[in-house]
Amino acid sequence: MTREASSSSSSLSRRQFHRAALLAATASFTSPLIEKSVGVDSPTATPPSGDLIDTNVYLGQWPFRHSSLERTAALVAKLRKGGVTEAWAGSFDALLHKDILAVNERLADECAKNGDGLLLPVGCVNLSLPGWEEALHRCVKKHGMKAIRIHPNYHGYTLRDPVAVRFFELASEARLLVQIPLVMEDERTIHPLVNVPPVDVSPLAELLSRAPHARVQLLNSFRSLRGLPIESLAARGIVYEIAMLEGVESLSTLLPKLPADRMCFGSYSPFFYFESASLKLRESVLDDNTMQSLRYGTARKLLA
Repeated sequence: MTREASSSSSSLSRRQFHRAALLAATASFTSPLIEKSVGVDSPTATPPSGDLIDTNVYLGQWPFRHSSLERTAALVAKLRKGGVTEAWAGSFDALLHKDILAVNERLADECAKNGDGLLLPVGCVNLSLPGWEEALHRCVKKHGMKAIRIHPNYHGYTLRDPVAVRFFELASEARLLVQIPLVMEDERTIHPLVNVPPVDVSPLAELLSRAPHARVQLLNSFRSLRGLPIESLAARGIVYEIAMLEGVESLSTLLPKLPADRMCFGSYSPFFYFESASLKLRESVLDDNTMQSLRYGTARKLLA
């Protein structure tokens, strides 16, 4: 290849990368309805080979807007195109619906019928409602779920409440992974009627001392949790995912402070563009072992 051809190829690659980076940076503030019109798919190259586990996915409709990917089949096709081989899926209905048993029933049924072998259902329990222990029991015994997602800020309790201690004890006995999304939406775009604060995770240290075998993953955490709290919780075994990690080469900057076995891949699809999370892997210069941990290694250990 001539020097001119090499320079032209390199320049084109840089242009494509910067275009993709610009689109990913705006993903938090633009609706998935415009996904096709802005051409988000076009900068995405063929995904790397090998397993990719997405630990942060939701099914259904976000209560305050429609998405082009709220149909399960469309979401599954999108994830497969991005190289995902397994996705852990919760339900948007779990935020505001009171009949959690029905929410979990629909979720398990949807994953089985339309998940195409890709979706792993992650149930929910509302600890502020009576009967939550029965809901947890059904998730394990009836639906065979391996993980539970709780939303303390939307359901009106805190991790300091005694019921949270009981939940962690039961989840630990059942060998369930507990996922806790700290926020669901950027505070600058959230609907004022559901302007809920981020989940306060300061009680987690005490909870883990009461349930030392509990496995916990924090979702959507990097907007509200920064610095030393991240590292101190990681030292106690807490695991994170990358959906709300912001900044150029953010992974390369974070990983020296946070071990790779405390990080998973997560896209928060379809609320966020999948490409936003995928680009974080592509732009980072990581060794093979670290990339393997991020793509699937840490996630598999969480459910082992």
